[in-house]
Amino acid sequence: MLHISQTVSIADEEIELSYIRAQGAGGQNVNKVSSAVHLRFDINASSLPAFYKERLLALKDSRITKDGVIVIKAQQYRTQEKNREDALLRLEEMIKSVAKVQKARRATKPSKSSQRKRMDSKTQRGKTKAMRGKVSF
Repeated sequence: MLHISQTVSIADEEIELSYIRAQGAGGQNVNKVSSAVHLRFDINASSLPAFYKERLLALKDSRITKDGVIVIKAQQYRTQEKNREDALLRLEEMIKSVAKVQKARRATKPSKSSQRKRMDSKTQRGKTKAMRGKVSF
């Protein structure tokens, strides 16, 4: 069981794990052992509350398919167990990230003194660069 919060959790039956051979360098171990993990989680068919489902489906993430299935491939570690833990942790983090409500951004203006400092530094920099020109007598 994957615990998202005190009230929300995902049953193991809702998460589909398949084991495949990892890509990349690693020699004989990579060629023989299926240590990489493909995690598939169907958002629409899950027992998550509607709030989580809506926010997950609205995410612009390449790991979410058009059908609303989250696909996570974990192959960072050499062992199947660690890759499985990594995939589940990444799923948990993704679901927790949509639960956070973004703070509304307020538009602000730079202060007069900061504007003046910026313009003064630009003027000073321009003078320095002007001094690099050719010298004429």
